Amino acid sequence: MFSTLNNLDMNFSFTQTLRNLIKTIVLALLFAVARPESGNAQNTNNNGQPVFNHAALCAKNLKKTADFYRNVLQLKQINHPFNDTVHVWLKIGEGLALHIIQGDCSTNVHDIGIHLCFAVPNLDAFIKHLDGMNVSYTNWTREPKKIQLRADGVRQIYLQDPDGFWIEVNDAK
Repeated sequence: MFSTLNNLDMNFSFTQTLRNLIKTIVLALLFAVARPESGNAQNTNNNGQPVFNHAALCAKNLKKTADFYRNVLQLKQINHPFNDTVHVWLKIGEGLALHIIQGDCSTNVHDIGIHLCFAVPNLDAFIKHLDGMNVSYTNWTREPKKIQLRADGVRQIYLQDPDGFWIEVNDAK
């Protein structure tokens, strides 16, 4: 009996470690999207180096989550090769896409440190858009309706999609 409990503890620990590793990899890939030089990565010779192509998120309710990204973040839907009812692809930059995939998603609480980030030309106008849609946003410490000011002067806010994934929106130029 104790052997079985120890195996369960080790399996749980391994699963948690694997999840943390996957989150770290996703964060590193998402950081690549925010780098200015990655916007044209599809069109340049990278000497065989991998280039960022897309991010994928799991959605319990594809319609609800896709509507959030289309309406709240105002991302444009693009064609995808599957032509099915469990995938939606959205343009997030030149040659870059966000894939939303219907699935049996984890119900884990998502850490704010693992997030997508989008820059907007006018953060105040975007906040007005959020307020008009009654969409909650916070600063890094989760104070409602507060703007975070980075040391470099960039203003940013955070919000969550219907599946609890965090999104940063900033005015970085």
